[in-house]
Amino acid sequence: MKVLGDFSQRVTKVLGGLADIKSDDLKEALLALEATPEDLKPHLETAQGKPYYRTLLYQDEQVELLVMNWSQLECAPHDHGESYGWVQVVDGASLHTVYEVKDNKLPEELFEERQEKGNLFFAPKKGVHKMKDAGGTGLMTLHLYAPPISGMIVYDLNVCAACIVSDDCGAWWPEETRQKVKEIKLERSK
Repeated sequence: MKVLGDFSQRVTKVLGGLADIKSDDLKEALLALEATPEDLKPHLETAQGKPYYRTLLYQDEQVELLVMNWSQLECAPHDHGESYGWVQVVDGASLHTVYEVKDNKLPEELFEERQEKGNLFFAPKKGVHKMKDAGGTGLMTLHLYAPPISGMIVYDLNVCAACIVSDDCGAWWPEETRQKVKEIKLERSK
């Protein structure tokens, strides 16, 4: 288990007691944290050429809690492997795009929505989406997933490919060979 900073007592109290977790339990837990930008800023750094910088705030066998601050780059379309969870916009606004994936085809955009400060949205198991800072005012998000993310698939729509990435890679095409667990060639939809 990993917990950082002053926010840790609340995090440990709320997340440490979760058992037999369902989607609504995760949402209620995320709301119960009552996270503020001030709670989370000490755990963040600049994104340095990536779509976001992330810090793992808590992880046990059942759940993981991550905070992210976003640059002006959008992340790649991706899923969360066998995990599902909730994303809370703690500061700023997010442009959130949801995709549909069929068979071994390239993901197709279903819709795009703006998520404002305070909003929560669900990330289903195998659901593909991407995000970016919608307003340039400093997007900060808090993510709670069950179980901890493993086997995430990242999509490169320009080259019709997908890649299962290592657990230390974010939602972007891996730059290091060791982060590419498996590459998958996709077909364009007709």
